[in-house]
Amino acid sequence: MITTVLYFIFGLVLLIKGGDWFVDGATGIAHRFHIPEILIGATVVSIGTTLPEVMVSATSAIGGHGEIAYGNAIGSIICNTALIAAITIAIKPGKIEKASLKNPVLFFFTASLFCLLNVYVFGGFSRISGIVLLSLFLIYMSVTVLQMRKLPQEKNEETVEEEEKPLYKNLFLLVLGAVLIAWGADLLVNNGILIAEALGVPESVIALTFVALGTSLPELVTAITSLMKGHGALSLGNVIGANLFNLVLVMGASVTLAPFAIPQNSMVFGINSSLIIDIPVMLLVMGLLTIPPFIKGRLYRWQGIMLLLIYTAFCILQFII
Repeated sequence: MITTVLYFIFGLVLLIKGGDWFVDGATGIAHRFHIPEILIGATVVSIGTTLPEVMVSATSAIGGHGEIAYGNAIGSIICNTALIAAITIAIKPGKIEKASLKNPVLFFFTASLFCLLNVYVFGGFSRISGIVLLSLFLIYMSVTVLQMRKLPQEKNEETVEEEEKPLYKNLFLLVLGAVLIAWGADLLVNNGILIAEALGVPESVIALTFVALGTSLPELVTAITSLMKGHGALSLGNVIGANLFNLVLVMGASVTLAPFAIPQNSMVFGINSSLIIDIPVMLLVMGLLTIPPFIKGRLYRWQGIMLLLIYTAFCILQFII
């Protein structure tokens, strides 16, 4: 047990340092090429911090545990939004560029509608569903790259200062940070589950909470690091991009490798709890996060507080149903 705890702590250290380097590399690249941080956060940073979800879900699906792949993707979206983004907003709300937010949010809800069709109508995901989701991922990346190329090439003092660091150093920090984040998350998830099991926590609760929280730790570390370094837009873009990638990349890769039916978890009023709790909560928290910025062009502290309350209630519910 002592070894398990030590590995858990080591994984946390790797995550913290990896997140620090990852944010430095990402913001350096963003400033060098005059790209808004929210776009970098919704693409490069999001892919890096979603690596743990991809690895855990794909391995689970191949091993015949589609319920872990499914629960990890949905649970991670809820955790990213109602815990990670919520903390960022509650601490430092502010203005948001609606134009930069439009594509990731539009693609997320498009992918959500497709997933809802598979869940409520077909009761599962086929290999074709996985291919469609992966195709949405490729389309999103192509659209975002084109959007970046159309951005005005303007210099400012911050950009000039950032360009003093060579591009290869920023790329090295980005890659090294991603590797440490993935390694640290893997150690935290595996040993965190062992600790939870030793404490007698049910497997269903572990899948929806501990695994989802563990694989979302890179987003949490990146969000906190970004906030401390004054890059709040990078943090929000990372969360929204990671949520999209949880559907189109994590779920898409898992389903393509090994199609699975919707897992039968605990029942509420005779209905699968995933259908009336998990998915509705996922859509609720994403709506609460993204609708106010589209209307008012800014985030509010009350959003963060409400999201944190919803996440607390969601976690408590997992233990009592």
